[in-house]
Amino acid sequence: MNKEIKIVTTADGSNTLLLPEFDETYHSMEGAFREAIHVFMLYGLEAWLIRNQGVQPIRIFEVGFGTGLNAWLTLVWAEQNKIPVLYHSIEPFPVDKEIYSQLNYTEIDQTIYHFAPYFNRLHEAPWDEGFIASEYFNMKKEKTTLEDAVLYHADVIFYNPFSKKTQAELWDKSILEKVVETMNPNAVLVTPSAENQLRSDLKSLGLEVEILPGPSDKNEMTRARLLV
Repeated sequence: MNKEIKIVTTADGSNTLLLPEFDETYHSMEGAFREAIHVFMLYGLEAWLIRNQGVQPIRIFEVGFGTGLNAWLTLVWAEQNKIPVLYHSIEPFPVDKEIYSQLNYTEIDQTIYHFAPYFNRLHEAPWDEGFIASEYFNMKKEKTTLEDAVLYHADVIFYNPFSKKTQAELWDKSILEKVVETMNPNAVLVTPSAENQLRSDLKSLGLEVEILPGPSDKNEMTRARLLV
């Protein structure tokens, strides 16, 4: 899938990657940085924390390491809040250094610019083994597919594969069930997708599903909770 990748600029000035062969981008063209903050940090991690004060470490599972933006923002969040995070991410097609070294995420918000060196550190860390990225952020990234991955229990799930037209298998109910089975009590799953079939499948798997505003006024997103 990495045969041809182009760096493009989204509406908020941050980069994303375009796969011309599939006409697919890694993030919303409405704003990659905005999407990551809105969907995964605010409606995912922060929303989970509000209902689960004192639960540490926070265990996060990400489907699609991709550009590393979500992982880097989570590391920044963990260090700023001094809350330990165990972060597990899978990615069958890692982005080459030639590409990720040009991404501008660390330049978007000057208030967190001092965390910039950690972005490359996350990419350069070895695959398929755990590592301590910072004082409050431990990570294991695996070069594997969701079908083959061995999953751990998670409090927060960043579900961010490509769309159904490109990765239909990752939107199949059987795969969603594999992920849902790892969710701890009160865990949340967040995704930029707003497809009705996804919401129906998550409800049938026992989750409470919410339709939430997306990062722009033109779209919606989905959050699902495992209530106890």
